[in-house]
Parts: sequence; structure tokens; C-alpha cells
Amino acid sequence: MSNSSTDVVIIGGGIVGLTLARALKKKGVGKIIVLEKEDHLGEHSSGRNSGVIHAGLYYPAGSLKARLCVEGSRQMRAYAQERGIPFQPIGKVIVSPTPEQLPMIETIHDRAVQCGVRIERIDDQQLRELEPEAKTCGNQALYSPETAIIDSKKVLASVQQELQNQSVEISLGEKALRIDEDTKELHTNQRTLAYGHLINAAGLHADRVAHQIGVGQNYRILPFKGVYRKLHPEAARRFRKLIYPVPDLRVPFLGVHLTKNMDGSVSVGPTAIPALGRENYGIFEGLNLSETPEMAISLLRLWSANQNGFRNLVREEIPKYHLARFHQSITPLAPNIRQEDIGGVYKVGLRAQLYRVDEGKLEMDFVVERGKNSTHILNAVSPAFTASFAFADWVIDTYYSP
Repeated sequence: MSNSSTDVVIIGGGIVGLTLARALKKKGVGKIIVLEKEDHLGEHSSGRNSGVIHAGLYYPAGSLKARLCVEGSRQMRAYAQERGIPFQPIGKVIVSPTPEQLPMIETIHDRAVQCGVRIERIDDQQLRELEPEAKTCGNQALYSPETAIIDSKKVLASVQQELQNQSVEISLGEKALRIDEDTKELHTNQRTLAYGHLINAAGLHADRVAHQIGVGQNYRILPFKGVYRKLHPEAARRFRKLIYPVPDLRVPFLGVHLTKNMDGSVSVGPTAIPALGRENYGIFEGLNLSETPEMAISLLRLWSANQNGFRNLVREEIPKYHLARFHQSITPLAPNIRQEDIGGVYKVGLRAQLYRVDEGKLEMDFVVERGKNSTHILNAVSPAFTASFAFADWVIDTYYSP
């Protein structure tokens, strides 16, 4: 096994890891190595997301998500224009599926205004003009004209190429095994790396990496499974905009929605089903006998305390494995969709949601912690893709010191 050295090593080659490397290069850092355990980029969260560039509507003013999503959206668009990556500022409508959810229209509107995001109140007639397939209650809906769509894998590929042009080493198929923070050495399946600073952007495995060196002991990753289906082409052609329900702000999920893709197809999803493995994409795939019981206990704690409205979330989400219940979750938003318009599951993602053990709750905002010679990105979930360029700049400015 060989030995080598680097100024900064980044564990994780998703959009967060890559943009962190990019931010370091802007600071003039010399040698940077990005380790990705898979043989290709985008095998997990960064390549399985919805491809939406969010405007930053949902997050409380002053939160990291609010600030970094708004700035990140601007930077993502600018980057796409600079690098010739196609994107479409398609816009989205936000509707209230039930009368009981109508107050959330006002809440989301006020949050958007406080964060300086363009948002428009619209009535039924305006909703029909923008998106004839959408339905809302109470003659009230919202329109976000700045929401856009992009191919997330093309963004990853572009940043990868940019970094390689700057002599950043992106090592695929290299897995971090053990960290010795006192000697500042990282042992992988291929070599021993001496580093000046280590950045943990390992996503679904970020807590495991941090715990090796005593960081983030009060946190655990609790994955949630997002299942996406597609509308058949003849049904997809009827849609113009993205259609989202008003979210339940007690939980860090936006609910099942309809998203137009860059190729003109329409995705429906994702679900937010509790998973029992970090890479539990199938029924039994990715289960780990040493971790699955611990995850089950954490889920039971959430159920017992009903933190984050967890019981209602589980009751609503688990049945969506079945097409009939999945279809029922969509008809309040778009009543003309028939069950036969919805195809099979075509994509499954896992959200690396952070769980705070002492308080028994899901973390709603981004979470970053510092080690002796390391920085750990513990909670970088949606809108992390949108926020990634701004998030990376903030992390390096705040936590990195050579």
C-alpha cells in the first residue's frame, strides 16, 4: 500500500465534496484530493435528486438553508450559464390540497418575502392560466417564477472537469477506512494519505466518519427513502410547471410533487419513507445487521415522542409503496391524473437526514462541526444541491484554516 500526502483531503465526491474542492481552489489551496468510494460520481444523493434549482421559499429567515439556498440558486444559474449547462426557469405553483392546509399558503408567502425571494399570490383563474392541471383549495395558491430545473449529473460532470483542469485529484473507487487525527493520516483501501486538513462530505456515511475521531457523537444519520415514478408521455405532455403541495413544516420534507424534467418527462415523488440502511435502495438491499437495529430504535423513539409530527408522516408515507396509495397522494394536486397514467418506480434516492440523539428529533437546518484538523458536513440535505456553491464558500470561510 502506497503513501502520499496532500494539503486537503475530501471524503465524498458528491456535489458538496466537489464544490468544497472548488471553493478551496479559489482560496489558493495547493494539493487537493477528493475520494469517492464508488466507481462513478452521482451514484447516491447528488445523482438521484429531483434536479430542481430551488428559489428558497420554505426556510425561516436567518436559517442557513434560507441564506445559502437563495445565494446558491443565483450561483448555480450563473455557473450553468458560464459552463453552457442547459437549465429552464420553468417556475412552480404551490397549492393547498385541503382547506386545513390553507394557512400554510400565508406562512410560505411570508417566509419568501422575508428572505427576499420573488413570490406571487395567485387565485384559481391565474393558477389555471399557469398550470391547467393543478388544483388548490380556497381560491389561493402561490407561484414561484424563479424555480428552475437542470440535469444534476451534468453539473457534477462539469465541476469534475473544472477541478481536474486545476489538477485536483478525484480518486474513484477509493474508500476511506480509518482516520488518525493525531498523526493526520487517512488510511484508505488503496493507500495511506498524510493530510493537512480533512473534510468529511460523506453524505449517508458522514456520521460514521466523524465518530471515528470523536466528532458529532450526539448525531446519527437516519436515512429516508425517496421513490420516484414517471408519468407516461401522453399524460406528461399536459403539464407546464412544477406542482408542489404546501409542506408540513414540522418535517424536513416537501411532500410528493410533480416535476418536469429537462427531457420533457414528468417525475412524481419523492416519498419520505423511513429506511433501515444507509444504502437501502431496495427492500432488503443495503441492510446492515450492526446498524439496522439502531436505526429501528431511533425510529421508535421518534414514533413514541411524535417529534416532528413523525407518526402522521409514517402513516402517510409507508402506504405510498403501493401504486394506488401513491396515486391518491397526487390527485389533490392534479385531479386529472389517472392511476394508469403513472409508470413504475424509475428512481430511488436516500436522504441522509440527521437525527439528534439527546433531543430525539430530526435536524431541520444544515449542520457542520469542526474537529482538531478536520471539518465535518453532518447535515447537508435538500436544498443542498441548489445551495452547494454558496454552501461550500460558507464552509471554507467559516471552518477551514490551513
